[in-house]
Amino acid sequence: MSHRPAGGEASRRGFLQMLGGSAAAALLPLPASLSRDKAPPALFTDVTAAAGLSRARNVSGSPDDKQFLLEEMGGGVAFFDFDNDGWLDIFLVNGTSLEANVRDSKPTSYLFRNNRDGTFTDVTEKAGLVDPRWSLNGAWLDYDRDGDLDLFVSNYLEYDAGKFRSFYAAAGYPGPLSYNGVSCTLYRNNGDGTFTDVTKAAGVFNVGGRAMSVVAADLNNDGWMDVYVANDSMENYYYENKRDGTFAERALELGLALGQNGQGVSSMGPAVADLDGDGHLDILIPDMDYGSLLSKKGEFYSDLVGRSGLAVICGQYTGWGAVLLDYDNDGNPDVFIANGNAHHEYPEDAVLTRNNGEGVFVDVARDSGDFFQTKWVSRGATWADFDDDGNVDLLVVDTSGPPHLLRNMGGTGNHWLKVEAKVKGGGRTAIGARVTVTAGGRTRFQELIGVNGYLSQGDTRVHFGLGTAEKADLVEVRWPEGTTESWKDVKADQTLRVEKGKK
Repeated sequence: MSHRPAGGEASRRGFLQMLGGSAAAALLPLPASLSRDKAPPALFTDVTAAAGLSRARNVSGSPDDKQFLLEEMGGGVAFFDFDNDGWLDIFLVNGTSLEANVRDSKPTSYLFRNNRDGTFTDVTEKAGLVDPRWSLNGAWLDYDRDGDLDLFVSNYLEYDAGKFRSFYAAAGYPGPLSYNGVSCTLYRNNGDGTFTDVTKAAGVFNVGGRAMSVVAADLNNDGWMDVYVANDSMENYYYENKRDGTFAERALELGLALGQNGQGVSSMGPAVADLDGDGHLDILIPDMDYGSLLSKKGEFYSDLVGRSGLAVICGQYTGWGAVLLDYDNDGNPDVFIANGNAHHEYPEDAVLTRNNGEGVFVDVARDSGDFFQTKWVSRGATWADFDDDGNVDLLVVDTSGPPHLLRNMGGTGNHWLKVEAKVKGGGRTAIGARVTVTAGGRTRFQELIGVNGYLSQGDTRVHFGLGTAEKADLVEVRWPEGTTESWKDVKADQTLRVEKGKK
């Protein structure tokens, strides 16, 4: 096991290398008025320009009036360490304009990295992953616990390039129910760099689906990864792992298919975390109104979006990218949601709420920085402690224009612990591991999953706020294949690096 000290010159130097010298202004010492003991509990500063990300301008169809369903979807973003140098890099996907004479008609994605030689090679066809359908996101998971990461891809619908034009004018263009749905795809890793489509054999073939995003996690606490699919304008799917290489779809019987009062909803990206500390993963699904918060109560799930306070806060918005993060390090996951009107691209406020520790959320957006004083047309969003100062930061993508890199200025004085877990040999992140931390008389857990929310991937180093506790009494890692290892008396304010079978 090893650790990296909090903050410090090494952390600042690493981030400057990753995003270039223009990031210097973003990492200057905090002014006295924003020192850690005086800063507001929630203060995010937009450091996009200082970090050199302003040139990564997103394009999503026509710059003004949107005419097709394809244009409203927007994109996402990924934090990942592609060159394994210990520092998070940023990849931003992009779209294009429909007009051939527009300057941005050629889609350009962006990779921001250290100034070192690392590169990518397209092996999609060689790996057996070519699919012409409209895919939105993919989640890595070792569903059969054979030690290789498999891939579940969410597919949206059979689009006709906008040929069908019969629609209600106020909607702007035909909606998702105007097109046939398609099944998602499960690819099994063959262990040799190739994959096999096992969608039908594994029991996840569902030809009527309209998947917006998918999350893979151990939702029933049996040690095997399950899959939750959020569909657009119809019921959602929950594929429970049967531990024999197949899944059973159980969403309707368990209360996971529909929103509050049983209505079908326009679900966006599902995000999972234990929001109320009861030992079960909850599922937050933004929507075109107040969304859903599905929480397991006994054998079944209930939608607690009303009693949690989120319905009142989110009901006026069109929610897309949800991020569950402990921004104030008090040990309770908080909620951020990126919003923006779907059909007419009206800008909307972003949502930031604080968890009171009992699964009830309080709106704190207005006091949390300039970004929250402006309305945006946002889509994907994700989380990462990009500067390694122990405070979880945000990255938000709009349908057009540059992203928003929001640095969490901290200020609570609370302690934290990050855990970076690797498989045996240390070559790969242990996707699917469950990390449990006991500190200050409380026990909480997190799943090590990167894809969590709408079209985006976040920091795979699991982050725990410890409140006033200066150490974790116990850190336990349940590895993807089911074995566990533990560490005692782990000092706070560090990144604990662990590798299976190596202490």
